[in-house]
Amino acid sequence: MLKHRGFPGRLPGTDHQFVIRRGNKAGATRLVARERYADRRPADRRADVGFLAALIAHFGDEPFERGNLDAGRLSWLLGREVLPVSPDDFDPESYEELLRVDLDRARASFPEAFAGGGVQVPPGDDEDEGWR
Repeated sequence: MLKHRGFPGRLPGTDHQFVIRRGNKAGATRLVARERYADRRPADRRADVGFLAALIAHFGDEPFERGNLDAGRLSWLLGREVLPVSPDDFDPESYEELLRVDLDRARASFPEAFAGGGVQVPPGDDEDEGWR
């Protein structure tokens, strides 16, 4: 499982995690596109914005490997703002699956992620430091 060094571990000041520490021995947690309803809690919406902003800051619109990114956070964005690179061969239970951010849909759904309201990670604040 690829560990994305420099990617924020969680939404600052909350327990909303963005990455996992180690892979599951039974295999990767299945990615499932979750329906987002208008009555979601504000904290959950902030976590979506922060995670999407971190994805954009870290990867832009380039393909990236799922790796140690949290399956729950990815599932809230899957099929809309985050898409599989190869939809025909998509394996939702693979840590090696390639994904990409659809910047146009992301901008339409979460404009605040582009307005500087996303995750601010100070240089050298790598929560993965020392993990193997």
